[in-house]
Amino acid sequence: MTQDEVSGIEVELFLEALRQRYHYDFRAYSRASLVRRIEVARERLGCETLSQLQGRLLREPEVLHEVIDALTVQVSDLFRDPGYYAALRREVIPHLATFSSLKVWVAGCANGEELYSLAILFREEGLFDRTLFYATEINRRALAHARAGIYDIDRVPGFSRNYQQAGGKSSLSDYYTAAYGGAAFNRLLRQRTVFAEHDLATDQVFSEIHLISCRNVLIYFDAALQDRAIGLFAGSLVHGGFLGLGAHETLRFLSGGAAFTPFNEQERIWRRNAHPELTHAE
Repeated sequence: MTQDEVSGIEVELFLEALRQRYHYDFRAYSRASLVRRIEVARERLGCETLSQLQGRLLREPEVLHEVIDALTVQVSDLFRDPGYYAALRREVIPHLATFSSLKVWVAGCANGEELYSLAILFREEGLFDRTLFYATEINRRALAHARAGIYDIDRVPGFSRNYQQAGGKSSLSDYYTAAYGGAAFNRLLRQRTVFAEHDLATDQVFSEIHLISCRNVLIYFDAALQDRAIGLFAGSLVHGGFLGLGAHETLRFLSGGAAFTPFNEQERIWRRNAHPELTHAE
């Protein structure tokens, strides 16, 4: 047996231990990037081998958060890819404005940047007070960060540029308070948000969602898990609801994509196929 084959067995045993011990299932994540991130976890925790890391994971629950931090990618910005948010403002909001109440699901919310971007956008477009936001994430530490809404002040100039390019109607400084090297976003922006742990690999759908924004998450899944996630989104959205993905993600070539029609493919926005009898009075 080659060393690569032995390493492959170690990876499989590690993922199975993580699943059985803590119910986190990473087995269907894209393998190449996942292996790199497992190596990051091993190095951070000072383990010489993956088998040693597995032993610590099984016997020392306190290392779980370090492992999950390494295995999940928490890189984002407020109004990341401004064209996406400009398209939501210009093309999607007019459709959503016809509903008396709205639900928005930010799936894989990371540290919360996408949630606050959407909250600001909905506030400026007059939809915030009738919208319930769900911000979900597999990583508990990231979810706590999202709930706190505090970011390094050095990131704010980039946030502000993105906001203006996305069609911002004010100054981003209207939405945060700067102190002690951090920018704390107004707690009112999250007063209509439910924060929850959710695993796209194992958990179930939400209901009657009008917009799902899940950006730069599917790229870390294999094809089978991508299809599962798209099935969850299709089952969660109202007919005619919208799905926004990341700049390098697409529904093409996925079997679940048949439930959607391209709406603005350049900005990776799709629309759930509408039922002919759909009315807003439902």
